[in-house]
Amino acid sequence: RLPVPKLEDTITRYLNAQKPLLNDDQFRKTEELAHAFEKGIGRELHEQLVAQDSQNKHTSYITGPWFDMYLKAREPVVLNFNAFMSFNPDPKPEYNDQLIRATNMTVSAIRFMKTFRAGYLEPEVFHLNPEKSDTEIFKKIIRFVPSSVSWFGAYMVNAYPLDMSQYFRLFNSTRLPKLDKDELYTDEKAKHLLVLRNGNFYVFDVIDRDGNMLKPSEIQAHLKYILSDNSPAPAFPLGYLSSENRDTWALLRKNLLENGNEEALQKVDSALFCLSLDDFPIKDFVHVSHTMLHGDAANRWYDKSFNLIITKDGTAGINFEHSWGDGVAVLRFQNEVFKDSTNTPAISPQSQPASVDSSSAVQKLDFKLNDALKAGITKAKQKFDATVESLSLNLIQFQEGGKELLKQKKVSPDAVAQLAFQMAFLRQYDQTVATYESCSTAAFKHGRTETIRPATVHTKKCSEAFVKELSKHSTEELQKLIVECSKYHGRLTKEAAMGQGFDRHLFSLRCLALSKGLPLPDFYQDQAYARLNHNIISTSTLVSPAVQLGGFGPVVADGFGVGYQVHDDWIGCNVSSYPARNGKEFLQCTHKSLEDIFNVLKGKKIGS
Repeated sequence: RLPVPKLEDTITRYLNAQKPLLNDDQFRKTEELAHAFEKGIGRELHEQLVAQDSQNKHTSYITGPWFDMYLKAREPVVLNFNAFMSFNPDPKPEYNDQLIRATNMTVSAIRFMKTFRAGYLEPEVFHLNPEKSDTEIFKKIIRFVPSSVSWFGAYMVNAYPLDMSQYFRLFNSTRLPKLDKDELYTDEKAKHLLVLRNGNFYVFDVIDRDGNMLKPSEIQAHLKYILSDNSPAPAFPLGYLSSENRDTWALLRKNLLENGNEEALQKVDSALFCLSLDDFPIKDFVHVSHTMLHGDAANRWYDKSFNLIITKDGTAGINFEHSWGDGVAVLRFQNEVFKDSTNTPAISPQSQPASVDSSSAVQKLDFKLNDALKAGITKAKQKFDATVESLSLNLIQFQEGGKELLKQKKVSPDAVAQLAFQMAFLRQYDQTVATYESCSTAAFKHGRTETIRPATVHTKKCSEAFVKELSKHSTEELQKLIVECSKYHGRLTKEAAMGQGFDRHLFSLRCLALSKGLPLPDFYQDQAYARLNHNIISTSTLVSPAVQLGGFGPVVADGFGVGYQVHDDWIGCNVSSYPARNGKEFLQCTHKSLEDIFNVLKGKKIGS
């Protein structure tokens, strides 16, 4: 179970995170408020939280508040919450044809779903010592141990089973807009796929009456039929509605239902998933990012648990709604779909589609729109276009080294990437700001994520040495500073992964106070608390053989959304920003910082 940290530990960690962001006077004030909270109302709330947690052993203390945080948010899900991960191309070039890849990935996705629902999907396990635990003999032994104690057997060899409670929401699921708080809807009985092309909505069954998957050649035939349909794009594309403010969308949805669209919407909401087929090829990585992060809202349904997007040249990616689950569940799905569709593809470039009557099997959904709905779609499109217009995406690939060299030098690759972001921001804006790094707590029952706070007194000191005081430090001193940052970042990462961060704990105490109708404690009204939670640099990382790149929008208007990957011999970084910040310059500064760090670690003297 996810532990509730000790209150005194949380306060200490909170103050450590505040230290690099505040001057001495501000810090003293924040420290006073924190200690008063710890002795007073905070202690009472903490004891209530612990009592509540021990009465709800089936879940975790963060589950309720975290779902509420996502589902009560009224901003559009696109760019604010939905993230994307794009697939690597199929290693066999001729398989990157849009129809072939769409068929193979759809088949692999259905195989994954059927394996999962039948209880045959291999458990997700984090192996700290894979030589001992990631073996056939261990799997055989653990298989015969009753599940109530098998996790303990796994712990003995440093293998940590991860929570998979989110997985069922991958399929047949949608976030429904409701006033004040959205709802998650899942209908596992539905057997059809939703396909969007050119703003038109199509559905066809991919599972038959007996629960078997349609033949791949039939799925291929139906997708070919959709790809060759030359119906014009709708004048009022419904997809734009899912990009709206949630309350606005909730009212428009009510109107849609009252206007005779219940059956069509039911088909959209209950579909296995949404396959979006785009009619253009990809130009470059920035174009991949724009396409997968937002694309054309006419051809997306952002409320579905995920959209599998495939462009004209077979470039594929996933855009996923975030309230139901986190990156780890989507990544497992993506890894399996990539492996299955490339190693054992269901169809080949030589395969012929089945000769079936697709015109009767495929249903094109027709939506009845009144004037209010048409006006709603027009307005949604204007807002969406304006937001996308203001969004910049930039990326770099740092080719001068990666994980291998850093491990050789005994520093943490993740710590170095985070240090480079701190250094870059200091170089560009001359300040240290609230920074967020996401860390999965899936090692615990119903764990979600915890925050690592990468801006520390160590990164601040090190960044200032590199950016402002280079001439004062020898290469050895700079190496020491990097090692200190790495050690401390490693500690923060370990704490977060073990459920010992401070962010979720303080967040839950705040939610508890509000749910009891108590006045908001002074601690939470501190400007420093608000500033720490205004995450100007928001970061997330993943590396996988299936994933080419990933990214998300900035979480605040004056922020950066930083998706990064530290590979064996290079580092990739994908940054989103709005006009208040210059993402291109931030990445140039990040590149310079990485160069400096790597040179210092190699023992080279660097110039300013």
